[in-house]
Amino acid sequence: MASDYSWTCPYCRQVATITVENTSAALHAFNQKNKLGQLAIHTYVTVFPNSKCKEFTIKAGLYMAELHNGWRAVGKPILSWNLKPQSEAKPFPDYIPLPILQDYEEACLIAGLSPKASATLSRRCLQGIIRDFWGISKSRLVDEINALTGQIDASTWKAIDSVRGIGNIGAHMEKDINLIVDVEPEEAELLLRLIEVLLEEWYIRRYEREEHMQKVIAAAQAKAIAKNVNNP
Repeated sequence: MASDYSWTCPYCRQVATITVENTSAALHAFNQKNKLGQLAIHTYVTVFPNSKCKEFTIKAGLYMAELHNGWRAVGKPILSWNLKPQSEAKPFPDYIPLPILQDYEEACLIAGLSPKASATLSRRCLQGIIRDFWGISKSRLVDEINALTGQIDASTWKAIDSVRGIGNIGAHMEKDINLIVDVEPEEAELLLRLIEVLLEEWYIRRYEREEHMQKVIAAAQAKAIAKNVNNP
């Protein structure tokens, strides 16, 4: 078992130190004359120790196995699975439009199985974000992105432009967003990370700012009322 380490819970996004008390691992070795030889399925469970969360994750991997003071998995996994949660999708608040969240979550879910399908959903998600948040609606995604020029901060624009300039993703932002095109897994992953940044920087930051401003307004109003009461 690994030593203590810092871990971010995929459910509540809080960070905690994971110890041996919060983890469980098991190995199931088998052969049965399969075409690959001696194999092992390694399962790993982590429970988040935060009392307000207590969620858990389950991961599994298929490995080649060897006998050395008991069976052990060796090398890199032949296959791997995220059983709970099923993807690496980050949790986002429900004030973000549901269709956008659904496209993002599905894109994360199938990223490992089909990067090209994941990228297609991500392109649709990106278009949905631009249209909803900025009110920009054009026939092509690339035109909608270009219309953002001068409206967003330089670092966010650079991130969008950088992803747009990569391989097949950039080449097909000029086409129908529902067109499925071949992309490298790394390209699909970068597009997902871009969407996460935009959801954080635009929706969440705006919500937190408005919430903070409402608190300031409420505090000022309360103070004004108190002053009027004390000085009729």
